Amino acid sequence: MRIPHNEPLSSDIVGKAPAGKTPPERKCVLTGRHDARGDLTRLAISPDGDVLPDVMARAPGRGAWIGVNRETLEKAIANGKLKGALARAFKGAQLSIPADLPDRVEQALRRLVTDRLGIELRAGNVLLGTEKIAQGCRAGAVTFLGHANDAGTDGPNKLAQAWRVGEGAEGSGKKGMILPLDRAALSVALGRDNVVHLALTDAAATARVAAPLQRLMHFLGHETETEIDAAKPHPGAVADDDIDTKGE
Repeated sequence: MRIPHNEPLSSDIVGKAPAGKTPPERKCVLTGRHDARGDLTRLAISPDGDVLPDVMARAPGRGAWIGVNRETLEKAIANGKLKGALARAFKGAQLSIPADLPDRVEQALRRLVTDRLGIELRAGNVLLGTEKIAQGCRAGAVTFLGHANDAGTDGPNKLAQAWRVGEGAEGSGKKGMILPLDRAALSVALGRDNVVHLALTDAAATARVAAPLQRLMHFLGHETETEIDAAKPHPGAVADDDIDTKGE
């Protein structure tokens, strides 16, 4: 297999551009649209010739970028559009597109989110447990409020009210976000049992979590479904969220 020319890569795809400079852009091979690198997903060719997601943009060799959601990617695979676009992007290199590429992209993007949450927890920027989160909300210390997508409604509503009180924003309708992760995924990511709610207490940490979270939401086609009133609870939702581990 011919080895494509290397493409210069940065060490951190989601890093911010230096002050006064615009973020580097790449073109989506499916739409032709130019967007910031951090908003797109890079595809690379493995040593075996498989096209795989390189969400951190660290794999050597030429890369191709996509900025479409999962549904569009699935259609592009089915109708051959992705194959043609990649043939051009990789200059005729031998390649194979796995049938489960959309699953692999989604799993990789989910891993970015959960890994980042774990890092922020270890850095002391995450509150867990209903009581601790409520206290942080009322104290005005919370910069982000999130809930598992299989949470019920009582817990999120009570925490949102505490958040509004702490922010002096009663009546604003300000609410937390239904995350594209269930309590099992959050529990594994954060090393705690039954994580239903979480809060961030640092603005910079919130920005670091927001970057991969926005990428995942875009891929899932949920850009506008970020508030509780715009997202439907998971069918298996538990009504009483107070079983969340308290005091941790």
